[in-house]
Amino acid sequence: MAVFASRRLARWIPGLLRNLTRRRLRRWIESVHDVQSMQEVVEFYMNRSIRTTTWGLSQDGLEKFQPGKAHVFVSNHRDIVMDPAFTNLLLHRAGFSTLQIGVGDNLLKKPFVADLMRLNKSFIVHRSLKGRELLLALQLLSEYIHHCVEDSENVWIAQREGRAKDGIDRTDPALVKMLAMGKRKLPLYESLAGLHIVPVAISYEFDPCDEFKARELHEVRTTGSFTRTAAGDLRHIAAGMTRFKGRVHVAFGEELRCENEDAEAVAAAVDRQIIRNYRLYETNYRALEILLDEGELNSPALRQAAASRNVDIRSRDLFDRRLARVEGELRKLYLFGYANPVISRYECEAGAN
Repeated sequence: MAVFASRRLARWIPGLLRNLTRRRLRRWIESVHDVQSMQEVVEFYMNRSIRTTTWGLSQDGLEKFQPGKAHVFVSNHRDIVMDPAFTNLLLHRAGFSTLQIGVGDNLLKKPFVADLMRLNKSFIVHRSLKGRELLLALQLLSEYIHHCVEDSENVWIAQREGRAKDGIDRTDPALVKMLAMGKRKLPLYESLAGLHIVPVAISYEFDPCDEFKARELHEVRTTGSFTRTAAGDLRHIAAGMTRFKGRVHVAFGEELRCENEDAEAVAAAVDRQIIRNYRLYETNYRALEILLDEGELNSPALRQAAASRNVDIRSRDLFDRRLARVEGELRKLYLFGYANPVISRYECEAGAN
């Protein structure tokens, strides 16, 4: 929060700025007495974040929706907090009801974070439970999501557990099955149809956590595992809020036509919309171009895609400067994190032909 107040002062006098920001927050929080007033505080910081950490926030697809009709927005997941926050802000600006947001229980280990999440209309997605406890929790979660939609409340939930650290967006069929559990007496497709599911694709020109993600992937590849910590999650949250993102785009897809009993087929239908609607930037094509030039990929079709783009010099030069700071052992993973959305688009379009 202090960084939002002043980036320069945050570097020069961080302690003093933290105290001043804490006082300002205390004054604002004293005015918070319900969800609406809490979201007004969040909106202030969101607008400041857009001004200071992006080249602009845009959207397409919202014009298709009708006020008063609720949806479950199944989104790709790139940033812990900012994905639902940007989606929420765009809905609010367009006059739609704000979101009930699904949040993993791993993010609620610190009580103050849990309280803030709940005040901002978040609900818990339990991931640490096992066996029957997990089954009961998923049943309750699904029933709650159905209740929200029936009560004209929009819902945001990630397409799978965790962020897509490698840039590959894939929906977990287990999510589809969970969403259908709330109406267990109905066929899967009929239960899902009542949720009015809309796939959402959010894209960041510059991923604020790109190096963090590459490091996690590298650790998994070299040691076989990565241990998440509450402190690490908070660092990623802070980076997502304060680091530069370039342009950010949220694409709202078409309401899913649920006509299939196969959860994997439904998940694939969500994927197709997310992959096709994902806005590709110069950073994606530049990363692909470098991987092709360095022999990490060998595809004439992908080379043609990279060569035929309209080069955005500002974006390319900034990407090259950021890449130059990436440690050698992380470089390939870093590049694929940006290039994979282009590869996914090509594979999706090739599969449709």
